[in-house]
Amino acid sequence: MKNKKQLVNLLVASTFLVMVISGLMAYFRPFSIKTTGLHSLMGFFFILLIYLHVKHNFKGLKKSFQGKNLVLTFSITALLTGLFIWQPKPIQSILGLSNNLGAAQDRFEMNDKGMIYHYTPTPEYKLKIEVRAGKNYQAEKPSQMAIWLQNQSFYHIKTLHSSQNTEELPYWSWKVKEYNKAKKEAEENDGEVLSVSGATPNSSFDPRDYILPERNEEPFYLMIEVNQLGDGNESYQDQPSMIYRIEIDNKYPTAFQVFELMGYSKYDQQEEAWQAYYPDGSVTTALKLIDSALLTIERD
Repeated sequence: MKNKKQLVNLLVASTFLVMVISGLMAYFRPFSIKTTGLHSLMGFFFILLIYLHVKHNFKGLKKSFQGKNLVLTFSITALLTGLFIWQPKPIQSILGLSNNLGAAQDRFEMNDKGMIYHYTPTPEYKLKIEVRAGKNYQAEKPSQMAIWLQNQSFYHIKTLHSSQNTEELPYWSWKVKEYNKAKKEAEENDGEVLSVSGATPNSSFDPRDYILPERNEEPFYLMIEVNQLGDGNESYQDQPSMIYRIEIDNKYPTAFQVFELMGYSKYDQQEEAWQAYYPDGSVTTALKLIDSALLTIERD
């Protein structure tokens, strides 16, 4: 019996240690299903161990289930539970320090009618992108697509979605490379974000600093690049990707916005950069991959 108690006690201590470590990882690092799964499953096992612990030590614990200690315990537990559910501003500030934006941060759906993308940086700020397929969209061979955020200086902030074949999305790929290069340079300069700042007052690598109204009142951009493989015409063996853009301004919030065509992707030899050029007669069917694209923002 004594050995069983010791075993349960050691298991309680070791399991609790794993839960503490996984809990800290879940708070300070971006969301990971492995970390969350480890923390949750260990939690279930911990419940079983607590049951065994109480069972083996019930006589000693029974003395605590009475008087002022019992009332105080339930009062503190009820108070903390209420605070964590209600989440007043001080609690929200603590949660806001976390790098874990949640498992349900985004959801992507695609069918023969087009694409729907949900992005929820916080429960109070929800973005929904609806792309209606054009007449040249091929459901059996879906177009390659990337969706990302840019700041006022046109630097990539965060990729929300990208197809597997990223080589067919040169404009977005170049933006990501420039972002990674700037981020590396910033880290080498002890975290001073020099290359991404440009003219914008926002020079953070945290996407929430651009998206959330309470953190930023400056406009930012939501971008879409789309490309259909094998859509050659008289001018191109394979037509270039098309780029669409919306400017989002939290200072003047609107619930609905329609994406505007920014242009087609082309490499500028002099600037050594991928640019967007407004379509000319050389681009044909690529203009009809997307019929329309609508952004809906829910702000609570």
